[in-house]
Amino acid sequence: MSLPVFLELVEMKAKTASVFPFIIGMCFSAYYLHHLNWPLAIIFFIAMFLFNMAVDMMDNYNDYRHAIDTVNYKRKTNIIGRENLNPNLVLGLLLAFSIVAAIMGIYLVVKAGLPVLWMGIFCFLVGIFYSSGPHPLSGLPLGEFFSGFTMGFMIILISVYINSYQVFQWNWSTIWRLIVIALPDQLWISNLMLANNLCDMQEDENNHRHTIIHYIGIKNGLIAYSVKNVIAMVLIVVSPFIGIAPWTVLLTILIIPFVYKQTRLLIHKQVKSETFLSGVRTLLVGSATQAVSYLIGILIIRLMH
Repeated sequence: MSLPVFLELVEMKAKTASVFPFIIGMCFSAYYLHHLNWPLAIIFFIAMFLFNMAVDMMDNYNDYRHAIDTVNYKRKTNIIGRENLNPNLVLGLLLAFSIVAAIMGIYLVVKAGLPVLWMGIFCFLVGIFYSSGPHPLSGLPLGEFFSGFTMGFMIILISVYINSYQVFQWNWSTIWRLIVIALPDQLWISNLMLANNLCDMQEDENNHRHTIIHYIGIKNGLIAYSVKNVIAMVLIVVSPFIGIAPWTVLLTILIIPFVYKQTRLLIHKQVKSETFLSGVRTLLVGSATQAVSYLIGILIIRLMH
């Protein structure tokens, strides 16, 4: 298996969906809770990244095995059939990645406590059932919610907890602030799946996958996509005013024209090879700008003191 094929198999182009939530979680912990645990944070990042790759391999593996359209999708679209990969090799890789991630997770539980276990179990279950079982989450109307909530909110929550478990308090005051800081990423990640489902509507129908687009249609799907982009930007602008982010995050408003342009591209045409990347770009630029502007603010504060 060549490196480019492996990178496509693990959906490396979409890994911003986990990297930037991790960074935002660290920033929140440093800025609001004044705590960082670098060794545990690095271990969590590696475990998270490995399991993220395993989930994407599992997604491709299960789509290949359960494909009803064996002529076009299984042999020409799915990377396992298109690149003549050995399904057993893919299965072995995803199991190995998952086991290593689980072992690292157990170490984090020993160091930071049982909350890591319960949060980790939830993420593992969502990752497994995202593309497995008789009714995979990715083929249901709930797919967008679970992908956004798990990758957006849960990664930020675990990142914050790992870095501040000594002072972290499980109360509404902390949780609602985390919701505000995490929701932009959660919405952009769910929009990535929504863009995928908008572009794949006919292919999903052919393979009997009833995503949310099956129920609400293309037009309402595009409206939802646009509204979520607007809400994400509004929440980022609000965050400094409620004391959970430095004022530098307001630099994120500079990307509004870019987000608007990418949204228009998807509204105009829903073709996987041409416009799905608009969702990837919005997630990448939006999450990166929020994370980097947050980090810049923290560095400025540190330099001033």
